[in-house]
Amino acid sequence: MSKQNDRAIVVSALKHAAPYIRLFKGKVFVIKAGGEIFAEPQKTRAFMEQVGILHQVGIRVVLIHGGGPQSTELATALGLDTTFVDGRRVTDGESLNVAAMVLNGQINTRILATCRDLQIPAVGISGVDAGLIRAHKRPPVERAGESPVDYGFVGDIDSVEADILRKQLDNGLMPVVSPLSCDESGTMLNINADTVAAAIAAELDAEKLILATGAAGILEDIGDPSSLISYIDRDALEKLRAAGSLADGMLPKAAAIDAAIANGVKRVHVISYKLDDSILLEVFTNEGTGTLVVDNVAALTPAEQSPS
Repeated sequence: MSKQNDRAIVVSALKHAAPYIRLFKGKVFVIKAGGEIFAEPQKTRAFMEQVGILHQVGIRVVLIHGGGPQSTELATALGLDTTFVDGRRVTDGESLNVAAMVLNGQINTRILATCRDLQIPAVGISGVDAGLIRAHKRPPVERAGESPVDYGFVGDIDSVEADILRKQLDNGLMPVVSPLSCDESGTMLNINADTVAAAIAAELDAEKLILATGAAGILEDIGDPSSLISYIDRDALEKLRAAGSLADGMLPKAAAIDAAIANGVKRVHVISYKLDDSILLEVFTNEGTGTLVVDNVAALTPAEQSPS
């Protein structure tokens, strides 16, 4: 390819992105990234390069990370059992120690080190810091026809002190949030990262909540990867859940999506980190890459409904 063609492609891309940059500059995006993204240095860097571009064009980014695969790996190495119910991890005392080591000690620090290399002014914080996430221990959950499930040291969110994050954003920093939290007496609690991201997005009145996962998005048929849903609203998402059409790992995401939209977040995107540049494609093109979830599809623009 000639240099002239290279220049034409670059200029065309910039012109195409400019309207989106104008639209989103100064707005808050909350991005939740699963722990699997940070299992390898190359994946971490590729993902954070995209996040860094959002920050550099003036979008106020808050990144929340999970750590499920790493927690399971360390627990197995230590001879501990890992139990999930409806896609949510049961956390006993030993598992809680593992979560603290992985979330706050390993993954958060690894992301910050990558940000240093990419010159992204990131700051690490957890739900424990300055009372960012105020939570209580989840009581045993009743299940139809079965014994109640005790999730152990798992928290349910009472409130989010969003001003802590706003102050960082106002100072040009990008908060990188671990979902580990605690109750008023200082007992540490593990909270699903999707749940934390949804609560933070709502409190910050975020323009978008982006959930980056291993799945391509939300599928109409779990067993058919080609059944990707481009856009869907809360009612249709609930029908999928009620019909058993959501895989276990998607169940807490669906609950988080519903909570975010119910509390004022207008656009939730479920995308795959496995697709190169999926965040940039989702933000800076109409076509996107995954599933867009809104309160009512009637409110979508014609371009969003027919991106082609």
